[in-house]
Amino acid sequence: MELLLVLAILGVIMAMVVPELLGRQKYANIDATQISVRGAEQALKMYAVDHLGSMPSTAEGFAVLVQSKGSQDKRWRGPYLERLPADAWGTELKYEFPGRHNSTGFDVTSAGPDKTFGTDDDIGNWQNKD
Repeated sequence: MELLLVLAILGVIMAMVVPELLGRQKYANIDATQISVRGAEQALKMYAVDHLGSMPSTAEGFAVLVQSKGSQDKRWRGPYLERLPADAWGTELKYEFPGRHNSTGFDVTSAGPDKTFGTDDDIGNWQNKD
């Protein structure tokens, strides 16, 4: 009987704690993704500095930050990233130049928790500019 009482108390505690922890995990993933987006943004800016202000094309994307295009790119000082950037949900980030949100710059976008680009939960470098 005592064991059942202890299990019931643990069950009540778990019922109160687990939903709170799951809610925090979502916000932790969003924060981690915002950091990944900013890191990718900084790597792109370093690439641009080495290339006299030229940004990679949308087709080149983040791949040019990980590996050189070869001997034709004498200005490449990378790798600027160790691997292709991804968000906290495992989806690769998307790069666009010129950007749709940053028309005079570039966009770095995460598909967000739903893993679908173009929805309301997307996370990008155009949000929360400080």
